[in-house]
Amino acid sequence: MTYLEKYDALSGDREKVALVSGWIRTDTFPFFRELRERRPIFVTPGFTLVTRFPDVMEVLSHEKMFSVRLYASRMDPVVDGPFMLSRDDTPVNWREKGIMQAVLRPEDLPDVREAAGRIADESLDRSAPSGRIDVVSGLGRYVPIRLCGEYFGFPGPDLETMYRWSRATQFDMFKNLQNDPVVHEESVCAGKEMMSYLRGLLEDKRAAMERSKGDPPQDVFGRLIRTSLPAELGFDDHRILANVAGLLIGAGETASQAIVQVLEQILSRPDVRARAAEAAAGPDLAEFDRYVWEALRFNPINPLVFRYCEQDYELAAGTPRATLIPAGAIVFACTASAMFDEHRFPDGNRFRTDRPEPTGLHFGFGHHACLGRQVAGVMVPEVVRRVLLRPGTSLLSPPDGNVDFQGGPFPERFTIFLGTDA
Repeated sequence: MTYLEKYDALSGDREKVALVSGWIRTDTFPFFRELRERRPIFVTPGFTLVTRFPDVMEVLSHEKMFSVRLYASRMDPVVDGPFMLSRDDTPVNWREKGIMQAVLRPEDLPDVREAAGRIADESLDRSAPSGRIDVVSGLGRYVPIRLCGEYFGFPGPDLETMYRWSRATQFDMFKNLQNDPVVHEESVCAGKEMMSYLRGLLEDKRAAMERSKGDPPQDVFGRLIRTSLPAELGFDDHRILANVAGLLIGAGETASQAIVQVLEQILSRPDVRARAAEAAAGPDLAEFDRYVWEALRFNPINPLVFRYCEQDYELAAGTPRATLIPAGAIVFACTASAMFDEHRFPDGNRFRTDRPEPTGLHFGFGHHACLGRQVAGVMVPEVVRRVLLRPGTSLLSPPDGNVDFQGGPFPERFTIFLGTDA
């Protein structure tokens, strides 16, 4: 029986929702492929799945119609107030997103890339004598958190605490589709600890700036402290801390998962690995980066993002698949499916680096595209590049070489054979 035949054979709403939820986790790509072909806008009793590229783009392009309001109850308690990412076309979103875009300067990106490579090489060198490295602990989590300290100006009390804060908040905000209250409470507790730490760090940074009177710090936190804005804009110390907290929330587990899954995809394809290693040693970083984003297309960080339908809305109007989405419906924009839509990604099952949109939908689209996409856009490829610059790097035989999620939403272990330094 096909997926849809099994689904149609059920009569209970709860059983149908549970079945589809399971397929999204375990049979993501074959299930989405069947939906694209037979029911591209798939209405279930609990949510609606949108699977074709133009329809996913339509959902993500209409933030007033398909809002992020459902994120607020998870995000706001973490930073003790409204969180910019959980608001749509509102003053707090426009104002704070604009300020953060200003302090995350594009001019910093070459230095960010260099720093990511340097930190990655340090970890690779430490692991070299053993001939293997756990990508999760040695690179995936380690490099972004070190950069959080060096570039964002948010080092944290120690690495393990930063890992815990990042994982707890990411889990609840973006992976807790079952609304597990324990997961939510761990996220809120992590937020309280994080905000308390940041309040102390802000005072320390201010005092250090006052004492030095010299060259001001060029990390993002320091720039925010030095930014003078009219009081009526409401961007006070608490808003600074909320947005600095958001930098860790967005940079930790997402980058780790991307690094792990990109390496697993490239190393599992000998021909791709050889070409990617050659590009890694070449002068054109953009050429190499295409290997990274194409690899991530085959195993993206999130298969979908969810939205809340604010009003009755006809999706894909004027097409045979036109569907009325009722107000109050939860809509899953299946970005993993959209990146295999043959109409937009021809020859989708083939690994190609000549696609016109190499980053695909990895950073979302529209009003809520990832704020840190430019930083992640250089950090993730550079970490992968430094690994591939070591000749002989390869996968270990299963089970040692498998990506191990340990029953959770994030990779927890992925050990590879580590080649020599070029």
